[in-house]
Amino acid sequence: MFPSSTISLRWLVCALALICLAAAGRAQERRARIRVDNYTIDAEIQPATQSLIATAEVRLVPLDNASAATFELNNALTVSRVVDGKGAQIADTRNQQDSTVRLSFDQPLPKGQPATLKFAYEGRLSGSEDSPVYGIKFAAIHPDYAFLLYPARWFPVSGYTTDRFTADLHITVPTGYQVLGSGIDTHQETAGKVVYSFHFDHPSFPGSIAIVKDPPAKVSSEGVTSTIYFRGDEKAMAQQYGEQIGQMMSFFTGDFGLPPYANLTVVETENGAPNGYAAPGLIFLNPHAIGKQVGAKLLANQISRQWWEVLVSPATRNHLWLTNGLAAYSELLWTEHTAGPGALESQFRDDAVEALTTDTVPIIQSARMEDYSPELWALTGSKGAAVLHMLRFVIGDQAFMQTLKEYATRYSWKSATTEDFKKVAQDVSKQDLGYFFIQWIESSGAPEFKLEYTIFRTQKGFRVMGKVAQDMDTFRMPVDLKIETEGNPEEKRVEVVGTSSEFSVDCFGKPKNVIIDPDRRVLRFNNQVRTAVAIRRGEQFMEVSEFGDALKEYQKALENNRNSSMAHYRIAEVFFMQNNYQSAANSFREALNGDLEPKWVEVWARIHLGMIFDITGQRDRAVNEYNLAVRTKDNTQGAQEEAAKYLKKPYERTKSPEADQ
Repeated sequence: MFPSSTISLRWLVCALALICLAAAGRAQERRARIRVDNYTIDAEIQPATQSLIATAEVRLVPLDNASAATFELNNALTVSRVVDGKGAQIADTRNQQDSTVRLSFDQPLPKGQPATLKFAYEGRLSGSEDSPVYGIKFAAIHPDYAFLLYPARWFPVSGYTTDRFTADLHITVPTGYQVLGSGIDTHQETAGKVVYSFHFDHPSFPGSIAIVKDPPAKVSSEGVTSTIYFRGDEKAMAQQYGEQIGQMMSFFTGDFGLPPYANLTVVETENGAPNGYAAPGLIFLNPHAIGKQVGAKLLANQISRQWWEVLVSPATRNHLWLTNGLAAYSELLWTEHTAGPGALESQFRDDAVEALTTDTVPIIQSARMEDYSPELWALTGSKGAAVLHMLRFVIGDQAFMQTLKEYATRYSWKSATTEDFKKVAQDVSKQDLGYFFIQWIESSGAPEFKLEYTIFRTQKGFRVMGKVAQDMDTFRMPVDLKIETEGNPEEKRVEVVGTSSEFSVDCFGKPKNVIIDPDRRVLRFNNQVRTAVAIRRGEQFMEVSEFGDALKEYQKALENNRNSSMAHYRIAEVFFMQNNYQSAANSFREALNGDLEPKWVEVWARIHLGMIFDITGQRDRAVNEYNLAVRTKDNTQGAQEEAAKYLKKPYERTKSPEADQ
């Protein structure tokens, strides 16, 4: 017989062992991964009741022995039953906090053995329900039209944006409606209903559909036929969009290779939906984005995703820059094609500022960012585009464009990683680019260059000797120098390595000035950029109504540049939105007394001052400000029409909902 203390100790050891085993089991469940490769969805859409009833058969492959699996599903949809391939029911648990359904299997799914699950679910999607991404509408069913986008998780999703899948969709609607989707489509009428079927046999993301009643506009341009479903006032824009789509498809095909779809279908969604969303062969645009003139940047971004999302996509969300960055850079390529290199460089500066608003997280850790957040777009979109622009600078135009085409070809209908893209770039350029990807993809931050130099007279002219300093010890990047002389300028490329790099340049004419990175090809800070970055961060806070944080960022901008009209203007906007009209007027005046960069600040500051005077019952002063706005002749974002409107009729502020409470 053991002493009681020994027995207690043994019980404690056993209990700890059981706890460890349970924890290990839970960890194994968390680590268990699955890959979904096919969906078969049967859904009946009922526009009158704004609802759907559906079953989704999911074919998957466990990448580990899986005793549980989690799927994302819109919270507005209720799961009634989940069964396995043999019809046996599977226990499911709903978690509204993260829009998931967790399945627990009686017997673990063996690693590598395909399995089938079948979900039965239904619900109402009017567009007013909580979205999987707060504040963005991805699904809405109305009596006249509907759209169900893949990010809405209107069917059970695993491996969101990473697991490429094939699909068979069978969508039933009342007679008189048409369903639009991806893939080979057929339809069959029966008893006052129509069943539209879509077969998509390439692994991609074919899970977005639209339902329409009105006939489309068909527009042919550059050998491309676009089918456009716009409603209301937007119908008038169909011809212009169709013509632009044809031109863009032709241009991008030349740069990227053959697209997965030569002809596209474009569908209008509604306000509150994403400005744009791309699916195989489909583009969705909201009415505000369609506008009164073609939004070329947005359209180029969405069209390019036929290559950079439909044809090839990131293997994990840490590689999202391969989609968002390439789509953002496609905007720049289109700008360069239509308006020249100078327009590209100007637009790139805006992207560089946006990129630097999130400079503490490496691109390769983008999975940490929330979906559709400003931080995610800044990191994967704007910084991704900046990285591609720098890569073009490093390897040259010809090798860069060849890299894009080879990447799309080599990984056609597949997932890819940053390492895959790097290998393509190295194969094409015949350069070792490891240092480049470590610096810009795996690391965070950006340099701020300081230049020191001395000019010496030589027998043949002059010699400029100096060094480039910056504070990032692991930094390595080729950087251009431009020596302005009394004659033709001299240019030299310097390999900047570490915190200090020396250079020597011989020139015939007497040097007058030395400029580092004259074309601003390197993503970097300086005082002007820091001011712009702080303003942009403030704008991001304004977009989510975080007024206090926005003011802090605008004040940081003024600390860098007290004369920044843009910073004063943005501060004035905050005060105006908070009904603090005296402070708003003071800041609009400061904006007018500043550097007037950008130029449009002047006309809109005048208009806002007029609005303030109208609100406070000073009509004569308001009219004077509107007239001063007209005299600028600046019509940025319809400023002249706005001023003319308030010259005819005084501005009246919109009554806030809180006023009635």
